[in-house]
Amino acid sequence: MRPLETLLLLASLLTWLTQFVRALRAASWTRAAAPIAVLIAAAQVLVEGPRWQMVPAYALSGLFLLVWLLRGRAPAAARGARSPAGRIVARAGVVLALLGVVGSSALPILVPVFHLPHPTGPYAIGTVTYHWVDSARAEVFTADPNDRRELMVQLWYPARDDPAARRAPYVEHPEALVPLARLFGLPKFIFGHLRYVTTNAIPSAAFADGGPFPVLLFAHGRGGYRQHNTMLAEELVSHGYVVAAVDEPYAASGVVFPDGRLAPFDPRMFDPTHPGHPAFLDSIIPFLAHDFSFALDRLAALNQADPAGVLRGQLDEGRAGMFGVSLGGAVTAEACDMEPRLRACLIMDVFMPADVLRSGLRQPTMWISRDAASMRLEHWKQGDIDETQNGMRTVFARLPGDGYLVLVPGAFHPNFSDFPLLSPSLTRRLGLIGPIDPHRAFTIINTFSVAFFDRSLKGRTVPLLDRPGERFPDVLFESRRPVR
Repeated sequence: MRPLETLLLLASLLTWLTQFVRALRAASWTRAAAPIAVLIAAAQVLVEGPRWQMVPAYALSGLFLLVWLLRGRAPAAARGARSPAGRIVARAGVVLALLGVVGSSALPILVPVFHLPHPTGPYAIGTVTYHWVDSARAEVFTADPNDRRELMVQLWYPARDDPAARRAPYVEHPEALVPLARLFGLPKFIFGHLRYVTTNAIPSAAFADGGPFPVLLFAHGRGGYRQHNTMLAEELVSHGYVVAAVDEPYAASGVVFPDGRLAPFDPRMFDPTHPGHPAFLDSIIPFLAHDFSFALDRLAALNQADPAGVLRGQLDEGRAGMFGVSLGGAVTAEACDMEPRLRACLIMDVFMPADVLRSGLRQPTMWISRDAASMRLEHWKQGDIDETQNGMRTVFARLPGDGYLVLVPGAFHPNFSDFPLLSPSLTRRLGLIGPIDPHRAFTIINTFSVAFFDRSLKGRTVPLLDRPGERFPDVLFESRRPVR
């Protein structure tokens, strides 16, 4: 929790003690506890910002203030003499007030304003966001033939460190996640607190020395958002990569454009009656993959002449790769199939598109997923399990170059994103993440991702990919490398 949130909850507990413990109530120093708690609540709202998880604490501080005012105005004789029924009611009030204190603490603890872990690499991180319009391509998700495909693209890049600089928010526009909340039947404000989560990235920071740096494109999952693998993006950047995450309108939960327009999630992308993925989703994957060819074009142009002066000369276009999770993994495979500029392909926990099953992939490719038993534990249908497992193994077996299968037993689908950070204890209790320790899953995914791109794009010697069992004996690992 944030400092003033913690202080408010401690003030509520102290106020409960001073209101209902006679020995403390008599002490002069405790008489102002209730109004002080209200002042702390006001300061918390003004300084840190309100969030729905703190509403019970706000209400409780107001209730305690009301009790304090009424108690102070009641005659002394009335406060001292109570009937048996009155004493029972008073004791019940004490218990209910204590339950209120405990309950008001539960929500902000279970759904915290979390902190992204500090990346392990030597580089600090900068970030900048672009709005791009592909004037050559019609928007197929809308009925207006004049609509052009628009993208929001966030870049993270190696930067000069400035410990005093402010950090970028995790999600600048939480309203973009309202369609995702509605999809799961949750209230629209459920993700509002993410605006208070800060990342390790400095907005518009100067590039670090040592460039140009390899470029990695990132594709989010179905109904996701461009930041949902920020922890992995920051880890890669800290090791010397530029990561460009593309928000794909109508496949994302929601995309907010600079003029305030919101492109919501298209319900055709999700069919709860379909055991896996609907035909519309399959048909749209090539269109989504073209977003990344367009992104490569724009990045190349900015590398030559960036009006903002941020990217010019900093991108190594000859060393470009792509990674994605869930639907983004399928889009990654499709983009790697159609785009020769992508030299390395990292696919996480998803089926293989039909085009890729037919033609295969040419680039060095890594799959990070889990075993079939872990999918069954997550209650995946057998058809979806077979499609995912057989598809990645089929393409893996036909690779002409380097290939790696990294299976993480005990991981569930959300373990391959930042999702466990949203509520570490609650997601596990509800069975939304797998039995593997979420921080260990993060470590495995981040470490293998960096190792793969280091070998494939930087040509480095990476012992992990030759002897993974020395560090991760629980990971199921297979590799294929042509004789050189």
